[in-house]
Amino acid sequence: MIRLSVAQAVTRFLAAQHSERDGVERPFFGGLFGIFGHGNVAGLGQALAANGDLPYHLARNEQAMVHTAAAYARASNRLATLACTTSIGPGATNMVTGAAGATINRLPVLLLPGDIFSTRVASPVLQELEDPRSYDISVNDCFKPVSRYWDRINRPEQLPPALLAAMRVLTDPVETGAVTLALPQDVQAEGFDWPEELFGRRVWHIPRPRPEQAVLERAAALLKGSARPLIVAGGGVIYSEACEALRAFAERYGIAVAETQAGKGALPYGHPLAAGAVGATGTTAANTLAREADLIIGIGTRYSDFTTASRSLFPASAAVINLNVAAFDAGKLTGLPLVADARAGLADLALACEGWATSEAYRSRVGELNRGWNAAVDAAYALDSSPVLPQPAVIGAVNAAAGDDGVVVCAAGSMPGDLHKLWRPSGPGSYHVEYGYSCMGYEIAGGLGVKMARPDREVFVMVGDGSYLMMAQELVTAVAEGVKLTVVLVDNAGFASIGRLSESVGAERLGTSYAHRGSGRYDGGPLPVDLAANAASLGAVVLRAESIDDLRKALETARASTATTVVYVRTDPMVDSPSSEAWWDVPVAEDSAGYGAYREAKREQH
Repeated sequence: MIRLSVAQAVTRFLAAQHSERDGVERPFFGGLFGIFGHGNVAGLGQALAANGDLPYHLARNEQAMVHTAAAYARASNRLATLACTTSIGPGATNMVTGAAGATINRLPVLLLPGDIFSTRVASPVLQELEDPRSYDISVNDCFKPVSRYWDRINRPEQLPPALLAAMRVLTDPVETGAVTLALPQDVQAEGFDWPEELFGRRVWHIPRPRPEQAVLERAAALLKGSARPLIVAGGGVIYSEACEALRAFAERYGIAVAETQAGKGALPYGHPLAAGAVGATGTTAANTLAREADLIIGIGTRYSDFTTASRSLFPASAAVINLNVAAFDAGKLTGLPLVADARAGLADLALACEGWATSEAYRSRVGELNRGWNAAVDAAYALDSSPVLPQPAVIGAVNAAAGDDGVVVCAAGSMPGDLHKLWRPSGPGSYHVEYGYSCMGYEIAGGLGVKMARPDREVFVMVGDGSYLMMAQELVTAVAEGVKLTVVLVDNAGFASIGRLSESVGAERLGTSYAHRGSGRYDGGPLPVDLAANAASLGAVVLRAESIDDLRKALETARASTATTVVYVRTDPMVDSPSSEAWWDVPVAEDSAGYGAYREAKREQH
């Protein structure tokens, strides 16, 4: 037996956990982010200081460190993650947004918030939520709906099964998401005699389930009977490391591949069968192929409303095959559920379809559509209206600077939609846009997680001024940790994406401009805010770009540097990127000018 505090037992256990897939083992926890207060400093804080079982990192915002952990997990293909600890109270509840994002995006993160005293002797204590229904409720109960597993450790004896349950969920590709273990502050510091085997090296196997034979045969029959199939590649393709299997399958049978936000990069730009982004923020090539398809083959996608253009894109007559490790997602769109790991399922489906292929006319159609879209992107990249640049031209410059080893990181505003359409990925891992939760403030924190997981890659964070102002402080963390980021700070003086959307629903850009209050609204002069100076004050190197040539030179300088660099550029929010020619369902007020068009578009939903 080993006598340790509960907190010491937690850190020692986490340090001994490993994941394994295809015979390759790796530590599951790359470290622990923490901000300490009276709810965890005497427990987890003391444990980390005393034993150093896990690398410790100091974040500046609790929500941000969960974003960093989620990005780390995504960049690691869900085979590794980070843990996060906070004190009880606002530190804990600040993590709820990050937990929601991780769970929605199916990414493993472990949250260890401090909690109120289990003994209740001193209740009510500072930051305690007093609920007259039960003394057992604390603010940490807020994590229940956004966690895939939640537990409160009221006694040391409860810790071992809770830790094992947490690891079961974190390493399960179907069930994974945020896991919360609430640790009362008195229990954290309590000593207990633990069995030595609890801290032994433990390896969690990540399986590759294969499809059921009968369902596989039905899927092969559907595919062989189709003339215009379209693959929709989601994040599951990348997490499963199935990109090479996807390429081989597409080439063998001549099937075009469209990509969701999470699946972008599954095929590199320039591949003759890569049709690019699909859905409301898609390419005209992919969306035209989707409308003409007689079979949709979803691989590792959860079919968000952006992917399906709010269920208006895919023909009602088209058959659907859903290859997905999660039965929940495989059952969507009333498709044939082919429940399996993406790589294993593609290998089996390839063998089952031997002797079939699409026609030469179909492949020519794919090439024709791709050439048309590529010409539209070339034109958008060439736009130049200095000193206020169009956003597509900025994206083009960053895309060129990123090269083959670059990763673009983004999350919210108009930029994710433009990136989905316009970015030309070099392959898997080169595109990292959080669009399941589209959480403002994710960008810099997420870029930090990507770079920590993949130090061999150049990370380019693209963030708008609105999102930057919500969570810029992790620049300090990047500087302190020596983690080099290139942050492209795009200033369009407000919430340009919502401004454009608000006009279409009759809200007339209300509350979307960063300006002084004028005649009742924010329609006065521009605010005297210098975001570049702010970034410099947080320790970053700052370069200002006022023309497209300035931007290209600044990106070249930033890439060559070893320091976190912010490239500040103003953009024109009124210049649109090429249209996807697809729809997104946002309700329109009945007395607004666009209501008639909205009702018409609703008729296409099914």
